[in-house]
Amino acid sequence: MKNRIYFVMLLVLLQSCNNSPENQQATNNTTASTTDETTESSSVPETRKKPQDFLPSGYIVFDEMHGDLNKDGLDDCILIIKGTAEENIVEDENHGKLDRNRRGILILLNKKGNYELAVKNTNCFSSENEDGGVYFPPELSLEIKKGKLFVQYSHGRYGYWNYMFRFNNNDFELIGYDASDNYGPVVNREVSINYLTKKKSVKVNVNESAEAGDEVFEETWEDIKIEKPIKLSEVKDFDELGEGN
Repeated sequence: MKNRIYFVMLLVLLQSCNNSPENQQATNNTTASTTDETTESSSVPETRKKPQDFLPSGYIVFDEMHGDLNKDGLDDCILIIKGTAEENIVEDENHGKLDRNRRGILILLNKKGNYELAVKNTNCFSSENEDGGVYFPPELSLEIKKGKLFVQYSHGRYGYWNYMFRFNNNDFELIGYDASDNYGPVVNREVSINYLTKKKSVKVNVNESAEAGDEVFEETWEDIKIEKPIKLSEVKDFDELGEGN
């Protein structure tokens, strides 16, 4: 009888210890640690051996370029990709069959033999066969220079505009914009925006009879308001991005 009473008291004592604040806190810490490890594991970027291994289904590689985009001394990779949907291949009365599928971009960072996806935006560029009206459509080109990515549109006699992106916060953020509005060789207006200093410069040619090189510019400066950085992965359509502010 005494042994049974002793055994019951021992069970009560053990149960009380297990429910103590110290043990409960240890349990909570263990659970939190496990949750943190799971979250950290799920956020690890996916890496693959070849750039083409990241190509989404229904897309082809339109263009490819290499260069150091994060200043680690390794050549990263940019893939311009293009959709292949049959419904976007149209018959034009003047130019015949045209592929109007839009284009996108994949930016892959070199991780010493493997590649890591930094930006995926599959639909941000219009087709190279868009209707340019009485003139040809703007021509898209990309350039890697001094660790920055330049997205440029050239529009022949009407000028050009380009966007400068820099790798930051696991994406590429817009830090600069430059544009020249021309009529043939004469520059009518120039715009330059620095998104880091939040300053915008506008130069307007006030010499209406100017020929190339005879322009007289009046420059004005203004502050720009940016609620949050413009990220390359979030640009829906460069045709609508404009001056990006």
